[in-house]
Amino acid sequence: MSFRRRLSILAILCASMALAPACASRQQGPGEPVAASDTGGRFGLFRRGEQRRPAGIGVNSFLWRASLDTLSFMPLSEVDPFGGVIITDWYANPEIPNERFRSTVYILDTRLRADALAVRVFRQERGEDGAWADAPVSAETAVEIENAILTRARQLRIAQIRN
Repeated sequence: MSFRRRLSILAILCASMALAPACASRQQGPGEPVAASDTGGRFGLFRRGEQRRPAGIGVNSFLWRASLDTLSFMPLSEVDPFGGVIITDWYANPEIPNERFRSTVYILDTRLRADALAVRVFRQERGEDGAWADAPVSAETAVEIENAILTRARQLRIAQIRN
């Protein structure tokens, strides 16, 4: 993925995260119709009587931000803030060029809980012929990444409480 595309994705994510608190300030209750004034009048995005979905990302924002922070050294391949999926592209440590990693993070809940997070790590090694081949990954690797994400999420939560 090109640098410009990654930069565009990052800009969209930052904008959506910045707008989420403002958009979420007035949430509709279940079954509550959207008033014309809430839709921007006659030419709004919603027709009268339609229900509005809650604004913001669909997962725990602390886990989401902590996941992005923790994996920031790896290039991003795909991100879905509404589904809670972050997929990185292959990353090779410059000191070990014959080995590369790829990660997938699933945020499974809107609550800040340890079981609301699942990390999968994939590893490949370069063979003598230069081709990449799948290699086993220690189970502790995914657990260490999960723990780093959870620690960062707690730090973000505590920082918000203090402010």
